[in-house]
Amino acid sequence: MRSLADDLRGRPDDDLAALLKARPDLARPAPADVTSLAARATTRSSIQRALDALDLAHLQALEAVVVAAPADNAVVAELLGTSAARASALTSRLHQLALCWVAPEGMRPARAVGELIGDPAGLGPDVEDAPSRAELSRAVAGLDPRQRSILDALAWGPPVGALQLPDESGAPGAPVGSPIARAGAELVRAGLLSRVDDTHVQLPRQVALVLREGRLHRHPTIDPPVVESSALDPEVVDAAAGGRAAELIVLVTELIDVWGVRPPRVLRAGGLAVRDLSRLATHLEIDRDETAWLLETAHAAGLVAIDDSADRPSADAHWVPTNAADDWLDEEAGARWAALARAWWTMSAAPSLVGSDQGGRVNALSTQTSYPLARLRRQDTLTALATLPVGAAPADDALSPLLVWRHPLRAARSADHGVGLQVALREAEWAGVTGRGALSTPGRTLVVDGATDDAGDIMEALIPPAVDHVLLQADLTAIAPGRLDGPVRDLMQLISDVESRGGATVHRFSEDSVRRALDFGWSADRVLTELAAASSTPVPQPLDYLVHDVARRHGQARVGSCAAYLRSDDPALLDRVERDRALGMLQWRRIAPTVLVSPVPAPTVLDLLREQQYGPVVDGNDGGLDLATPHLRRTSLRMAAPVRVSSVDDVVARQVVALMRRGDGARAARDTAEGFTEPVVVKAFLREAAVEAERVWIGYADESGGVSTHLVRPLEVEVGRLRAIVGEEEVVRIFMLHRITEVRHAQRRS
Repeated sequence: MRSLADDLRGRPDDDLAALLKARPDLARPAPADVTSLAARATTRSSIQRALDALDLAHLQALEAVVVAAPADNAVVAELLGTSAARASALTSRLHQLALCWVAPEGMRPARAVGELIGDPAGLGPDVEDAPSRAELSRAVAGLDPRQRSILDALAWGPPVGALQLPDESGAPGAPVGSPIARAGAELVRAGLLSRVDDTHVQLPRQVALVLREGRLHRHPTIDPPVVESSALDPEVVDAAAGGRAAELIVLVTELIDVWGVRPPRVLRAGGLAVRDLSRLATHLEIDRDETAWLLETAHAAGLVAIDDSADRPSADAHWVPTNAADDWLDEEAGARWAALARAWWTMSAAPSLVGSDQGGRVNALSTQTSYPLARLRRQDTLTALATLPVGAAPADDALSPLLVWRHPLRAARSADHGVGLQVALREAEWAGVTGRGALSTPGRTLVVDGATDDAGDIMEALIPPAVDHVLLQADLTAIAPGRLDGPVRDLMQLISDVESRGGATVHRFSEDSVRRALDFGWSADRVLTELAAASSTPVPQPLDYLVHDVARRHGQARVGSCAAYLRSDDPALLDRVERDRALGMLQWRRIAPTVLVSPVPAPTVLDLLREQQYGPVVDGNDGGLDLATPHLRRTSLRMAAPVRVSSVDDVVARQVVALMRRGDGARAARDTAEGFTEPVVVKAFLREAAVEAERVWIGYADESGGVSTHLVRPLEVEVGRLRAIVGEEEVVRIFMLHRITEVRHAQRRS
């Protein structure tokens, strides 16, 4: 085999399918043949993605292959300071990822790997005609302390150092330099240092390896770091996660109920206003950070969306629960949690960005929270957590070294930006994926297997079951000893207000809450009957008095349009209303003993009378009562296409492999003089020819659209250009890559 393409062409179909699954960018779009696959696998962008996914052990093994190429496993093991079996496992994985290929003389890295890695392990370049390792060892052993100190300073990198070398011209009066400078000059003459310019020297790679005693790194990290953690009982972890999942379901249900009745407006720039976020946080009794996370997760799950229907002006757009929210409310608790957990796991939003930022304020549910890197860090964090034993809860920041080891290039290149380790762990706790800092059983199923349905089935058994009763108290409260669901929850939401949340939710009965039920047409007897059926304790006397007292006063006064009128069969009540100073703005006028009229609109009159505890009801157009009816706003679900981290499964991979095999067969059956036309393949073909110093035929389009054929020897493939020698005249010419229509081997010219 002479190239990576030959290596890939000789692999079985199973290995090619595994490569496509490990590097899914190679399969989209599907390559025409194996040559196209090899060309795409050696592009800088594709190799950079593959390097970002490597852990430190594989990255150091790849550096060893670059240094020792062509390398065998024994040399790699010596450079890494590990066993041959471990080195073989590392290089086999690199070979499977097409980052290396097997030549007859040993393992070689793919063409662009060395360019992206740069100076491997801080080593300088090789020098030609360098002495053998034994000769270098003897030369280093014979150095004086000053010379050895210069080499030791450069041994572990960086290989270039500043050193003012003395003037060796021999001119009279020329400075002889300091002792260190003279020692450096002696090392240059001995071939142990290379002179870069008058003020810099460089340590050759062969010398550095001798100084390092054959090791590539001072402290090889082939094995992952040990994470300090505490061992928890898995049942305790699952119980904590189940409790948190139940709380999450309650919060999202409350969000749907609140926004279904009083949906907040959408800002002109998009997103949710700060005051609406604060109001919701106060209602749910959670902080604003968790509220922002809850909103982004519910939005990603398709439970809330913007209602900008055509029958409403765009200025009146609101955040409204979707039709899918009603289906979600009808599902079992485990399925509800699974929908939210799947949305959080895959969403590209970063709720932690909500708030004040250097560039201005970031609003919840706005496009400014979109940060795809947040999804990557979230998944990296929990995937690292999944490598710990079951029930292991890492200490503060103890997981950070493991994250750096698993993705060293990614960790070195990216900053926190408010979506780091602690944020990911905090959100995982909110989502019920972790419990007490350890990964739960359903969370492990979600993270490791990606099976959200199975995770939901497991979580179903961990979520505390909903209770179907409350405990009525004599202080006009009711205690729900668990999560309410179904008819009991609807009843308590109508007749009471939540006073405090927690494991046991406290509901408060008041005149306003009882009047809310009466406004819907309920009678006092129905209110008490429903409460008695939902309570495991008798209805206390204070609650009975409250309901009957509110019902007695409810509906005595009736409001209609005059602009507004107020009528009552009790003239004494109208006398009190007419003389009430708090209602002076209504400008009452008595037109009959039982009727008052006002120029103020009826809704305002109704609100003011209710504020003063008169308990009015609304007269309908027919003179009957106009009862309140529940009106829950909903909007249609218009979700964006789901985000997929990898779209290549085993079926797709094998289909692509079959397509490439057919492409190879078709190319072999056609004329051997036919060249390559795919741009990626053309670029890779020219790079290969430049390295091998081979001549090739290229088709080149000129300004007028004509295509001419040139025999060239590529020298260098630059950004968008090819520098090559044309014909036999050794004339260097520049060709634009986008104008090259075809390339083929020179010996295949017919």
